[in-house]
Amino acid sequence: VQLVESGGDSVQAGGSLRLSCAISGDTDSINGMRWYREAPGKQRELVARIDKGGGDTRYADSVKGRFTISRDNSANSLYLQMNNLKPEDTAAYYCMGESEDAWYWGLGTQVIVSS
Repeated sequence: VQLVESGGDSVQAGGSLRLSCAISGDTDSINGMRWYREAPGKQRELVARIDKGGGDTRYADSVKGRFTISRDNSANSLYLQMNNLKPEDTAAYYCMGESEDAWYWGLGTQVIVSS
């Protein structure tokens, strides 16, 4: 399984971005998926998670109401819509997919939010 993120950019506070994660390889083996982020000098944190069917989503308190996670299994893609971005959202964002016996990670995409 390979995961490739895209969509990171530099934006002003209050702006929006949509991150994408393209999934290839043994895509049927992937169940739940997650977005994590890692800011400089901080630990990687879970931002949002979604189940295999897309009906169950969870969010970190810091992004609740601003970010939306979704997936299109027919397109083998995971998304993160980010609205009302804040400087504290600046980080490298990573998608993660979990199978029965492994976690798979992408290489990340950078989001920079300036005030």
